[in-house]
Parts: sequence; C-alpha cells; structure tokens
Amino acid sequence: MSSWLGGFGSGLGQSLGQVGGSLASLTGQISNFTKDMLMEGTEEVEAELPNSRTKEIEATHAFLRLENERLKKLCSDLEEKHEASELQIKHQSTSYRNQLQQKEVEISHLKARHMALQDQLLRLQSAQGVNSEAGSIPTTTASSSFSYGVSHQASAFHDDDMDFSDVISSQQEINRLSNEILRLESEVGHWRRIAQISKTQGSNSSDQNEICKLQNIIKELKQDRIQEIDNHQHEMSVLQNAHQQKLAEITRRHRGELNEYEQQIEKLENLLQQGGSGILVTDHSKIHEMQTTVQVLQTEKVESAKKMQELEDKIKDISEKLSSSENEREVLRKEQEQLHVENREIIKECESLKLECSKLQTYATKHSDTVKEEEGILPQSPSLEEVSRLQQALSDAKSEITRLSHLNQDSLAEDNLKLEMRVQVLEKENSLLSQEKEQLQVSFLKLNNEYEEIKNTTIRDMDLDSELNDLRLNLEAKEQELSQSITEKEILIAELEELDKQNQEATEHMILIKDQLSKQQNEGDSIINKLNKDLNDEKKRVHQLEDDKMNIAKELDVQKEKLIQRELVLNDLQLTKQELEDKIEDLVDQLNKSQNNNLNIQKENIELKEHIKQKEEELSRVRCELTQPLNQDSNSIFKDDLLKEKEADIRNLKHNLSEVQQLNENLKKVAFDLKMENEKLVLACEDLRHQLEESIAGNSQITLEKNTILETLKMERGQLEAELCRAEKRLLEEANKYEQTIEELSNAQNLSASASQLEHKRLIKLSQEKDVEIAELKKNIEQIDTDHKETKNILSSSLEERKQLTQLINEKEIFIEKLKERSSELQEELEKYIEALRKNENLKQTIEEKDKLLGSMKEENNHLKEELERLREQQSRAAPVADPRTLDCITELESEVSQLNRIKDNLEEEIKHHRKVIEDQNQSKMQLLQSLQEQKKEMDEFKYQHEQMSVTHTQLFLEKDEEIKTLQKTIEEIKSQLHEERQGIQTENSDIFQETKVQSLNIENGSEKHDLSKAETERLVKGIKERELEIKLLNEKNISLTKQIDQLSKDEVGKLTQIIQQKDLEIQALHARISSASYTQDIVYLQQQLQAFAIEREQVLAVFSEKTRENSHLKTEYHKMMDIVAAKEAALNKLQDENKKLSTKCEGTGQDMFRETIQNLSRIIREKDIEIDALSQKCQTLLTVLQTSSTSDAVGGVNSNQFEELLQERDKLKQQVKKMEEWKQQVMTTVQNMQHESAQLQEELHQLQAQVLVDSDNNSKLQVDYTGLIQSYEQNETKLKNFGQELAQVQHSIGQLCNTKDLLLGKLDIISPQFSSGSMPASQSAESLRTVKSESLSESSQQEIDELRKLLQEKDKTIRTLQENNHRLSNSIAATSELEKKEHEQSDSEIGHLKEKQDNLQKSLKEKDLLIKAQSDQLVSLNENFKNKVNENDLLRQAVTNLKERVLHLEMDICKLKEENEKIIETTREKETEQQALQETNIKFSMMLQEKEFECHSMKEKALAFEQLLKEKEGQTGELNQLLNAVKSMQEKTVTFQQERDQVMLALKQKQMENTAIQNEVQHLRDKELRLNQELERLRNHLLETEDSYTREALAAEDREAKLRKKVTALEEKLVSSSNASHQASLQVESLQEQLNIISKQRDETALQLSACREQVKQYALSLSNLQMVLEHFQQEEKAMYSAELEKHKQLGTEWKKKAENLEGKLMSLQERLDEANAALDSASRLTEQLDLKEEQIEQLKKQNELRQEMLDDVQKKLMNVVNSAEGKVDKILMRNLFIGHFHTPKNQRHEVLRLMGSILGIKREEMEQLLNEDQGGVTRWMTGWLGGGSKSVPNTPLRPSQQSVFNSSFSELFVKFLETESHPSIPPPKLSVHDMRPLDSPRRKLDTNVLESFQDTTESRSGRRTDVNPFLAPRSAAVPLINLGGRGPGGPGHLLLKPVSDVLPTFTPLPVSPDNSAGVVLKDLLKQ
Repeated sequence: MSSWLGGFGSGLGQSLGQVGGSLASLTGQISNFTKDMLMEGTEEVEAELPNSRTKEIEATHAFLRLENERLKKLCSDLEEKHEASELQIKHQSTSYRNQLQQKEVEISHLKARHMALQDQLLRLQSAQGVNSEAGSIPTTTASSSFSYGVSHQASAFHDDDMDFSDVISSQQEINRLSNEILRLESEVGHWRRIAQISKTQGSNSSDQNEICKLQNIIKELKQDRIQEIDNHQHEMSVLQNAHQQKLAEITRRHRGELNEYEQQIEKLENLLQQGGSGILVTDHSKIHEMQTTVQVLQTEKVESAKKMQELEDKIKDISEKLSSSENEREVLRKEQEQLHVENREIIKECESLKLECSKLQTYATKHSDTVKEEEGILPQSPSLEEVSRLQQALSDAKSEITRLSHLNQDSLAEDNLKLEMRVQVLEKENSLLSQEKEQLQVSFLKLNNEYEEIKNTTIRDMDLDSELNDLRLNLEAKEQELSQSITEKEILIAELEELDKQNQEATEHMILIKDQLSKQQNEGDSIINKLNKDLNDEKKRVHQLEDDKMNIAKELDVQKEKLIQRELVLNDLQLTKQELEDKIEDLVDQLNKSQNNNLNIQKENIELKEHIKQKEEELSRVRCELTQPLNQDSNSIFKDDLLKEKEADIRNLKHNLSEVQQLNENLKKVAFDLKMENEKLVLACEDLRHQLEESIAGNSQITLEKNTILETLKMERGQLEAELCRAEKRLLEEANKYEQTIEELSNAQNLSASASQLEHKRLIKLSQEKDVEIAELKKNIEQIDTDHKETKNILSSSLEERKQLTQLINEKEIFIEKLKERSSELQEELEKYIEALRKNENLKQTIEEKDKLLGSMKEENNHLKEELERLREQQSRAAPVADPRTLDCITELESEVSQLNRIKDNLEEEIKHHRKVIEDQNQSKMQLLQSLQEQKKEMDEFKYQHEQMSVTHTQLFLEKDEEIKTLQKTIEEIKSQLHEERQGIQTENSDIFQETKVQSLNIENGSEKHDLSKAETERLVKGIKERELEIKLLNEKNISLTKQIDQLSKDEVGKLTQIIQQKDLEIQALHARISSASYTQDIVYLQQQLQAFAIEREQVLAVFSEKTRENSHLKTEYHKMMDIVAAKEAALNKLQDENKKLSTKCEGTGQDMFRETIQNLSRIIREKDIEIDALSQKCQTLLTVLQTSSTSDAVGGVNSNQFEELLQERDKLKQQVKKMEEWKQQVMTTVQNMQHESAQLQEELHQLQAQVLVDSDNNSKLQVDYTGLIQSYEQNETKLKNFGQELAQVQHSIGQLCNTKDLLLGKLDIISPQFSSGSMPASQSAESLRTVKSESLSESSQQEIDELRKLLQEKDKTIRTLQENNHRLSNSIAATSELEKKEHEQSDSEIGHLKEKQDNLQKSLKEKDLLIKAQSDQLVSLNENFKNKVNENDLLRQAVTNLKERVLHLEMDICKLKEENEKIIETTREKETEQQALQETNIKFSMMLQEKEFECHSMKEKALAFEQLLKEKEGQTGELNQLLNAVKSMQEKTVTFQQERDQVMLALKQKQMENTAIQNEVQHLRDKELRLNQELERLRNHLLETEDSYTREALAAEDREAKLRKKVTALEEKLVSSSNASHQASLQVESLQEQLNIISKQRDETALQLSACREQVKQYALSLSNLQMVLEHFQQEEKAMYSAELEKHKQLGTEWKKKAENLEGKLMSLQERLDEANAALDSASRLTEQLDLKEEQIEQLKKQNELRQEMLDDVQKKLMNVVNSAEGKVDKILMRNLFIGHFHTPKNQRHEVLRLMGSILGIKREEMEQLLNEDQGGVTRWMTGWLGGGSKSVPNTPLRPSQQSVFNSSFSELFVKFLETESHPSIPPPKLSVHDMRPLDSPRRKLDTNVLESFQDTTESRSGRRTDVNPFLAPRSAAVPLINLGGRGPGGPGHLLLKPVSDVLPTFTPLPVSPDNSAGVVLKDLLKQ
C-alpha cells in the first residue's frame, strides 16, 4: 500500500509541470479515495487495491490525453504563425523583385535618353559651328576644338558604356540562372529530406534519425559543391572573354589617343598660321618672356623624360633585385612624393601666371592703340618655333609611351609575380606622370590662348612696362626656385645611380632565372591551348543553354495545361488525404483504447498473481499448522474444511487466469492487426506525399512562369494605357490651345492691328500653353503611377493566394508526419509501460519471497523456543549434580548475549551515521542532477544556436562556393591524373598533400568571411563536443556514485541481517547442544564457539573499518566531484540570482510546502529517536537483571520465561528495524517526490520567464517599427518642406528673370537711338555698317563689360555675334517693311526653334543629372567591386605563395625520390653483376655436368667390360667385389652431383626472377619520376597562368578605374558645355525678346506677364493643394494603420496579461490542490502503516497465544507430576540444615525458622504462635545464625546503614528471604490482576494476561510463586519508579532491583501456608531445580 502510494505521489510530482485543468478531477479522486480508506476496514482495503490502481492509471491516461490535446493546439498555433511569417516573407520578396524589374526598366529608359541627349548635343554643336563661321577666327577654333572633344569623348564613352553594360547584363543573367538552379535544387533536397525523415522516423530511433539527417546534409553539400564548380567555370570563361575584349579596347584607345595628339598638333599649327595673318607685330619683351617660360616648361619636360628613362632603368634593376626590394620601394616612394610636390609647385606657378595674365588684360586694353604700330615689325618666327618644340615634345612622349608599352609587355611575359607587382606600381607612377604631362600641355595651351588675347588687347596698353618688370622679377624668382628643384633632382639622380650599381649584381642571377622561366613558359603555352579548347567547349555549352531556353519557353505552354490537370488531381488528393486522416485518427483512438485495455488487463493479471501468492502463503501456513501434533483431534476437521475451500479458490483463480491469458492473446492479435493496418496506411500516405511533391514542384514552376508572363503582360498593358491616356490628353490640350489661340487672335485684332503685337501675344500664349501641358503631364504621370500600384497589388494578391495553397499542402503533409511521429511516440510509451510493469512484478516477487522467508524464520524461532523449553524441562528432571556447570554456562551465554546486544547498539548507531552520510550524498546527488538538467538545457540552447549558425553558414557556403567550383574542377582533373601515380607512393605523403591541397583550395577560392565562418563553426562544434563529453563523464560518475551508495546501504543492511541470522543460528545450536547428554563435550564446544564469536566480532569490526575506509574514499571522490561541479555552479549562480527575483512569487507556496514536510519529517524522526532511546534503556535494564538473576535462577525456575522474553524482544527489535527501514524508504521517496515537484516548478518558472522574454522582444520590435514609421513620417514632412522651399526658389528665380529682363530692356532703349542714326544712309555697304556699329558698340559696351567681366568673360564673343545679328535685323527693318515682315517671320520661327531647343536642353539637363547620379552610384558599386577584387587578389596571391611552398615541398620530395632511385639503380647494378657471375658459374657447372656425364658413360662401359672380364675370370672374386663397390660409390657420387646441379639450377632461376622483379621496380620508379616531373611542370604552368591572369585582372581593374575617371571628367565637361549652351540659348532668346519688346508696348507686355504669372501661381497653388491633399490622405491612412496596429498590439498585450494572470491563478489553485493531495497522501500512508502494524501485531499475538497455550499445558502437566510426587514427603537433610541453622541465625529471626519447621512437620499455626510468643528475639537470632556465611554471588545492591549486617549473611538466609518475598504478599497485599498492568505494557500483553487469568488463579492457590506480568518488558519509568507509588506497598514490584529507592527493604510478616500445600513440597521443588 505504502509503495503504491509512494509511486502515485512520484507520478503526481512528475506530471505537475505539465498539468493543465485536469488536476481538479485528480485531487477529487484522491480525496474520495482517502475518505473510502478511512471508512473501510483492512479487508476492504486489501480487496480494493487493484481497483484503486486501475483508477489511478485511468486518471493518468486522461491527463495524458489532455496534455496531448494541449500540445496539438500549441503545434497548430505555431504552424499558423509559421505560415503567416512565410507569407509575409514571400510577399516582401515579390515586391523586391518587382522593384528590381522597375529599376531595370528605368535604367533602359535612361540609356535611351542618354543616347538622345548625345545626338542633341552633336546637333547643337554643328549648329553653333554654322553660326560662328561668319564670326572671327578665335570663335571658330574654340568651337571646333570643343565639338571635337565632345564628340570624341561622347563616342568613346558610348562605346565603352555599351560594352560594359553588355558584360554586366550577361553576368546578371548568369547569376540569376545560377540562383534559380540553386533554389530549385534546395527545394528538391528539402522534399527528399522530408521523405527520408518520414521513412526513418517510423522505424529507427533518434540516433538513426540524426545519422540520416547528417547523411542528407552531406549529400546536399556535395550537390551544391558540384553545381558551384560548374557555375564557377562558366563565370571564369565569361570573365576571360571580357578580359580579352577589354585588352583589345585598351590597345584601340591607346592608338586613338595618339591620333588625337596628332590632330591637336595639326590644329595648333593651323591656328598659328591663321593668327599670324591677323597679328603682324608683337611686343619683343613680352614674346621674350613667354619664350623663356616655354623654355622652362620644355626643360621640365626633358627632365620628366629623363625621369621616365630612369624609372625604366629602375624597373629593370628592381626586377633583378629580389632580396633588397623593400628598401628600394621606400626610396622610390620618397622620390615619388618629391615629384608630386614639384608638380604641385609647377601647377601653382601656372595658376599664379594665369592670375597675373588676367590682371594684365585689364591694363592691356588701355595701351592697345600704342602697340598696334609695333606689331607689324615683329616676325612670325617665335610662334613657329614654339609649334616645332611642341611637336618634338609630343613625338618624344609618343616614343616614350611606345617604348614603355613594349617594356611592360616584355616584363609581363618574362618576370615573376613579385616583379609584376612592382612593375604595376611603377606603371601607376608613369600614368600619374603622363597625366601631369597632359595637365602641363593643357596649361600651355591655355597660356597660348591667353597670350593671343593679350596680343589682341595690346592696342589699349599704356602702363605695361612697370607691370612687365614686376612679372620679370616674379619669373626670375620662380626660375631660381626651379633651379633649386633641379639641383635636388640631380642629387636624387646620383643616389639612383648608386642603386643601379648595386642592382647590376642581381641582373646576372635574374638572367638565369629568366632562362628557367622561358622553359616553363613554353610548358604554360601548351596548358593555355588546352584551356582555350575548354573555353570553346564552354561557349558551345552556353549556346546549347540558349537553345534550351527557347525549348523551355515552348514547354511552358504545355505545362500550363498540365497545371490545370494537376490542380484537379490535387483536389482529389486532398479529399483522399482528409479521408485517410480521419481513418488514421480512428485507428489511433482504437490503438489507444486497446493499449488502455492491455494495461488494465496486465494490472489485473498482476493483482491476481499477488492474490494467488497470498493464498499460497496462507496455504503454507495452514500446512505448517497441520504439521503441528498438538490439538490434532480438535482442529483436524476445521483445517480440512479450510483446505478444501482454499483448493476451490485456487481452482477458480487458475480458471480466471486462463481466461485473462486468452483475453491477452486476443488483444495482442488485435494490436498486431492494427499495427499492420497502420503500416499499410503509412505506405499509402508516403505514395500520396510523393505524388504531392511532384505536383507541387510542377505547380511551383508553372506558377513562377505564369507570374512572369502576367507581369510582362501587365507591364505592356500599363504602358499601352499610359500611351492612350497621353494621346487623349494631347488631343484635348491641342483643342484647348486652338480655342485659346482663336480667342486671343480675335482679342488682338480688336486691340491693335499691328502684326508685331499679334506675334508677341502668340509667343506668350505658346509659353502659357506649354506650362499648362507640363502641369497636365504631371497629373498624367501621377495617375499612371496609381494604376501601376493597383496592378502591382492585384499581382501580389494572386501570388499570395497561390502561395497560400502551396503552404496548405505543405501543412497537411507536415500534419501527417506529426501523426506518424505521435504514433511512434505512443508505441515507445507502451514499451516503457510494459518494462515498468515487468520491473514491478520482479519487485513484488522479491518482496513476497522475503515475506515467506520472514514467516519461515518466525516459525523456526517458535520451534526453537519450544525446544528450549523442553530442554529446560529435561535439565530440571536430570540429576542435580550438574547444576553449577549449567548455571555457569547460562551466565556465560547471557554475558555473551549482553555483549552482542551492545555490539548491536553500536552497529545501529553506526548504521544511523551511515544513513545520515547516505542522505547527504543523496542530497548532493540531487543537486548534481539538477545542475546536469540545467546544463542539458544550456546544451539544448547551444544546439539551437548551432543549428541557426549552421543555417547561416550553409547560406554563406551556397553563395561563396559558386566562385570556387571552376578552380575545383581543374584541380579535380589534376587529382584524377595524379591518382594513378600516387598509388605506389607512401600513404603519409599522399594524405599530407591532399590535406594541404584542400586547404589551399579553400584559401584560394573562399573569401575571408567564408574562412571565418568555418572556423567559428568548427570552434562551436568542438566546444559542444567537449561539453557533451563532460556531461557524459559527470553522468557516469553520478551513476557510479549512486550505485556505490545503494550497494553500500544494501550491503550493510544485508550484512547486518546475515550477522543477526548467524547469531540466531548459533544460539539455536547452543540450545541444541545443551539438550544433549554429554555435558563436558558441550562445554568444550561452547568454549570453541566463544572463540569463534570473538573471531567473528573481530571480523565484523574489520568489515566496519573497511566500510569506514570506503566511506572516506567515497568522500574524497565526492569532494573531487564537488570541485568539478563548483565551477559550473558558479556559472549557474548568476542565472539563479536572476531567477530568484522571479521565483519570489512562487517561492512562498513551495517553501511553505517544504517547511511543512520537513517539520513533519523532523517530528517523526524525533518520535522514533525517543522510541529508540526507550528501547536502549530497556535493553540495559534487561542486561543488568539478567546478570543479577543468573545466580538466583540456580535455585528458582525463571530461566525459561526470561529466554522467551529475550527472544520476543529480539523479534520486536527486528520488526522495529524493518519498520524503520520502511519508514526511511518512504521518507526518501517523499523527499524525492518533493524534489521532482520543485524541479518541475522551476521548469514552469523558466517557461514563464521565456514567455516574458518573448513578450519583451515583441514589444521591442514593435517599438522599433513604431520609431521607424515616425522617422518615415518626419522624412515625408521634411520632403514637403523641401518642396515648398524649391517652389519659393522657383518664384524667386522668376522674379530675378523679370528684373534682368527690365534691365536689358532699358539698355536696349539706350542703344536704339544709335540704331536709328545708323539706318539713315542706306547707300552704304554692309561691311562699313558693321565696322561702324562694332566701333560704336565696342565703345558703349566697354562700360558694361567692365561691370560684368568677372561673370561673363567667356561669353563676350557670343554676345557680340548676337548684337551684330540684331543690328542687321534693325537695319533691314528700317530699310523695307516687306523685309521686316519676312525677318519677323524668320525670327518667330527661330524663336520657336530656340524655345524648343531650350525645352529639349532642360530635359536633357535633367536626364543628364539622373544619368550622373546613376553613374556615380555605378562608380561607387564599381569601387566596392574593385575593393572586393583586390581582396580576392590578395587571397589568391596568398594561395599562390602556398602553392609555391607546396611546389618546393614537392621538389624536395622529388629530390628524395631521385636519391632513392639512384640507390635502387646502384643495387640493381650490383645484382646484375651478381647475376652475370652466377650465369658464368652456371655455364661452368653445366660444362662440368657434361664432363661428368661423359665420365659416367665411360665408367658404365668400363663396368660392362669388367663384368665381361669377371665372367671370364670367375675365379678372381675378390677383385670383382672391389670393382663392384667402386662402381657403387661412383654411382652414389653421380647422384649427389645431380642433386647439386638441380639445386644450382633452382638458385639460378630464383636469381633470375629477382632480377626481373628489380628491373620492373626500377622501370616503375622511373615512370613515377616522369609523372612527378610532369605534375611539377603542370603545377608551375598553372601557377604562371594564374599569376598572369591575376596581373591581367589587376591591370584591367586599373584600366577600368582610369576609364571611369575619364568618363566622370567627360561628363563634367559635358555638363559645363551644356550649361554654357543653355546659357547662350537663353541669352539669344532674351536678345530676341528684347528686340520684340522694343517694337511692342511695355504696358501690354506687363499685363500679359501679370496674367501669365497669376495663372502660374494658380497652377502652383492647385498643384500644392493636390500635393497637400495627397499628403493628408497618406498621413490619415498611416495614422489609421498605426492606430489599428497599436490597438492590435494593446489587445494582444492585454490578452497576454490575462493569460499570465489566469496561469498564475491556475498555479495557485494547482499548488493548493497539491497541498491537499499531499495531505491526503500522508493521511492515507499513515493509515496504511497503522493497518500494516495492526495486522502484524494480530498475527504475532495469535502466535503468542498458541505458544502460551502450549506452555500452560506443559506447566500444568509438570505441576501435577510434582504435586503427585512430593505429597507427604519431608527431606531429612533439609530438616537437619534447618535445625543447625536455627542456632546459627540471630535471635530475632529464629521464630521464623521454627515456624518453617513447624509447617514442614505439620504443626498448626496457633500452636506455633503460642510456643513462639514466649521468646521472638531468640528465634530471629537463631535464624541469622543459621543463615550466616554470605554468598559471593549476591549482586551489589545499594544498602542502607541499618542493613549492613545483611551483607555478611549467608546464601540460605538470602534464599529464604527471596522465597518469602516471592511467596507472601505484603500488608496490604498488591493487586496482581492483569488490568492494573495494562498501562505499563504494550497492547500485546493484554491478550496474554487475559488468557492467563485462569491459570493464575490455580497457580497462586497451589504455590507461592508470583505469576504476575513480567516487569522487565515495561519501560523504565514503569519498571523502576524513583518514588513509591501510592497504590502499591513495598512488595509491589516483583524483584529487588526493580524496587523504589525511597523504600526501606521489606520486613515480611509471614503468612501461614495454606493447608493444601506443605512446605516440604515447595522445598523439594526448589532443591530439584
């Protein structure tokens, strides 16, 4: 019962963490159960145990169901969230894609606009060239140069841009295709993973699942790697093509630049020739100064050329010097800095010269008249000399550039990678110097232009001499500075020459290296050819891919049709899927029901087995009772009936068992069938899933294709709609315009008839109409944007619907997988339950076996007691001679028993100590387990982070490995070539080489981030593995510790029980020995046993010492473990401190629970300690009583009772020990349950904390979103403000234009009278008119030019041309009215054209601004790409260095192999020589053999001849025998020779085989050498190729930079030129307007302008109001969105708060219910304990009753025998002793002896009293004298001074006293009834006394012996009261030792013996005993 309740409590504790709302029903069940337990009796409890267990299992099952439902809900919520997040992500991705497409469209539009603008620019420049032909010479030159530069730059820029854009677009297409392929493959891998996981989850365990996941990941990574290799190879081929194209472009541009230089020289020559015709005479001084400046510049150019040559020498020297390259670099850097400084100084000087020239121009105007005469004298020679010098400088520059290019090409072909790096640095320096040259040339051209201007303005110079002197002084100062710089340069040149001398030594070494490199270059060319072939193959593949694209487009249409069919199939599949899910749910329910039935049946089986075992135990007991011979007649019928009933019960139980087994078998069959059906359904689901996957893949492809087609169609539709809207609006606008023009014409006719006013009004109306058109176009653009947004929204909604469908399908599949997982989990739980049931059955069997053993032990103890009693009877009946020996034996045994009891007490104390230690260790173990759980949680978190990191790293790998794949393919080819050759080489070298190769590849192809991410993952994996190992070690150590502790506790308890059992057995053996006849042998045996006991005690002590040592060792290990754990606990303390704040809420209830349980446990422990103390005191009193009573028992018959009581007490102590052990186990279980509950509460706390953290994260995200929205709102407001400011600026600019117009009108009014004066003489020629007008205008415009020169210096010439045109127009107007009309028409047309041009120019300006922005963005992106390329180049250089090191290693290995080959060749040569020697010996041996064979033949012939002779000479026998012996010996020798020959032949064959093998090995090694050399050459060639490619890439990147910079400069120049052109056009327009304004009236103009301005203001106000409305609408929408989102978040927050409050309330209620449940459990456990105790007490009392009845029968028989034998007999010896003792006793006690003698002799009491009344004192003295002598065996009881004489009295006297005290009661006599002794003894004694009442009455009447309840078994307070109780007399207690201390020793008044009993009989009994 207690174990069941403990298990129930532990189950409750474990399930508390996940309890939802099911605890209320559970606690109700528990409370009902406890009430039923309290109401029912013990029999009902035993009957209802199985029902209660079934109820418990049902409750747990219901709870598990609720938990499963809750978890399902959680899963569904999480799945919905996942779907929503995926939808959002997909929506965002679609929007981003749309934006990308829009951007691409915008880029294409911008490119088209760029092309149009370039065309317009070219047209404008051509038009300007036409206009300026009639002007002066400088304007034509400037325009031509400008147009040339613009056109050239534009063409170059256009070509470059087109090539670059093509490359970029091709790369983008390649990247997009590769990304699509990767995405599709990742989807395929994902579905494969899902299929594999679904397959493996049903069958394999979690370990196998992990293995499968890892295998899948490996496969995916391999696939990704292969794909990335292919992509990388493709990209490499594309890049190589691009590089080749760019190199070709660079060479083309270089040639183009040379051509440009030549053209510029020709133009300068033409300019000089033209200028020479105009300029006749120049100032000698000025020309001389300018020539000096030119000479200085030329000298500087010469110096720069020298520097270039020196730098070329340096390039050669530095290429030769490898060791001292770094120092030289620093020197060169310093020189470069100095050169830069010098160049800057030169530029500053040029700028200062420009400023001085600009100052001189102002003074030169005044003195122009004076110098005109001198200009004709000077020759034309200096300008021609300058031109020739410039041509020489340019030719030198060309030669230098060509020479440098040749040198660079040679060095690129010849030098190493390091030299190439340095050459690149120097080339950069050369490019910088060339740029500086170009800048100087530009400055020189500018100075020439300025010089020409000065020549033109020398007419007005007056005070030039002073200023020229100043200029000369400045020039001299500058020349001095230049001379100083030249001296510094010469010093640097000298230092460089010293460095050249040092570098010459290195050149010789470099020549040798060049020879080697040339060989390697030849090898590299072959590899390059191979690579070119590979490139061609890859190009073919690209063409094939393009063809595949077309095929795919055709297949799209086919797949669209398939999509419709698949959608229908999908619907069918979904229906079938739903049906299958319903079936699966039904099957799962059936499975659960069958499992529950199985569990119930198994539990019923177990209960039935237990019931059967109980019945069998009862049977065994009944049989034991049957075996007893006593009371067979009375009990035989009853026992037969019992046996029959029990046999019937057993039959019924067996029948029930068989039925239950059949049911079990049926259920197993049903379960097996269900499992088979499940498997079939799982297979069907897998097939469906495969079909779904295929359909989903097809759907996804088709949807993507459909979406792309839809998007393109919608884009086209939007464009068409926009075009239609524009066309309609244009028509409407044109109609409005026509109406307005008609109205305006009518108004103009009414106002004035003049044609000029009409034309003016028409122009104004046109401007107004264009403004209206602009506003309408803006509106149209806005409408188009709104339509575009609507179409985007429609597309996104359709895409989202498609995605939702696919996601639903995915969710259904995930749900099926989850159902499978749950089914597998349920099966695992079933297996766990079955294992737990098996363990429970085993435990119950062991408990039953132990109970049986206990019963048998008790029965044996009873039998031993009976035997002991019989032995004592035999001893009492035996001869009285052996009494002292037996008494001595008994005393020794009792002393030994007391010693054993003491040892037992010591052992119990030690057991308590060990239990405390074990409890401490258990607590520490629990703490360790908690810490381990926390660490496991941390490990789970780490695993989660690692998975996230792995996801991110896989993404990085996917991105980065694309670049790696091409190189990996080449390396795989090399590996495949090397694989065959490496098979023979040692394994170590191959492994090392492969590892290094893999590392080098990773370094070459991966970027820095890639390496870092790999390192981080490796570190994380290592850390996780180390943590897991530590956790495993800690777990193992904990398990070992717990096992050791359990073993210790079990071993100690087992050893103690064994020792006690051994002691019991030995006591039984002693009793058996006492019963035997041979006492001397028994005494010897007992002595031996005593020695054995002593030895065993020593063994026990040794065992305990060993245990203490083991405990100390365990403590040391525990300390070590604590030290290990302390470090981790320190880390956990921080988390615990944080948790303390949150756990304060929940701590109150948990701590109260802990405190209550701890208080209850402490109370129970105290009660048990008090009971143990009482028992120990009892034992001590018993020992003292036994020692004292051992002597007195020699005369009395108390031994049997005392032994019985001792045995009973021993049984009691054993029972108490068992109870204590059970109680300890219960306490441990309760403590463990409480710990489990606390752990679960902590887990709940952690969960709540995690929820709080999630909420805080969500809040923080919302706040971030809110701040972002606010920022966007603020940005919109700032944009509005900026728009307003721009409007204000526009209005301001309009006002400024009006002001400037008024000023110009005023100026023209001033100029108009001059025009009228010039128009009068019509007969003059046009040229004379022009000259006069130019003179008058020059005079009038000088003042204006002085005022506005700073702003309009560059635009004077254009203004003059326009003024001349205006003069012509005014003259033609004055001449003829017809010409005026024609000119007016022409001017109107020109004004219209100019306005159109102005509009176009403005548009082009805007477009150019956009282009500039886009190109600046491109520049930034290109710079970033360039930086990335530089980083990649650095990485690749590092990889190259690594490869070089590996090549060196390989060379070292090859050298080693060569040495080994040489050694092997030497060995082969030695072996060949040996072989030749052996062949020679072989030939010799063969010759010898042939000779021997000839000899044999000759000997045989001789033998035959001898035989013939012998036959002839038969008489000569002796000689014949000798000859025969000689023949035999010769034959034997021949045989030996043949054997030797065979051996030699074999040896020769072996040597030949060895030689062949060695030759094969040598050939193999040579082949290996060749292969390794080939590999080395290939690697070198590969290195060279890679280095060349990297250098080419670097050069290309530099060229790109230069190109981009040139583009930027060209764009800036174009901007400047376009701004100039627009300004010129605006000036032309203004001049024409001024002309028209002069003709028209100012009032009409102002009125019309006012009306136009008002209309513009109205339009702006309308646009502003529209913008404000739009903004307000947008703000309102945003506010509504924000308010809705805020309300949602607030609702969510309130819902979360409510949920948290509900959870807290539930927690509180759950804790209260827990308290109630714990209280109910405690009460139930106490009840069960009390019931068990009472049952055990009842059984023990029954056994004691039976024993007492048997003992009573025996005692009655004995007494009857004694009475029969002792009636009427008087012992003479006793009478003689009494008579002699009468005289020895003191006189006070002699009357008592006389009374005894009288009672023995039969004298009546009255007669004896009469005789004794005379002299009482004499009698007493006689008695004391009779009993004098004093025994030594009297115990040392404390005596008073009045009793000191008794100490010296005899044994007989004391014996008589004892008899008196035992036979006669005191006055008043004590109540000896059983009822008075009840409070002193246990409840068991009551039954004993009730049974013995009848027997007591008889015995008290017959003998004087006291048959009272034994006071030894009472507690100390009852047994030995310190104060005399009121109700009792001095003889109340039964023994002297148990008397109260305060009483005086008793003086008994003797009672007369009853007439039935005579004193003789009593004395005889005593003497017999």
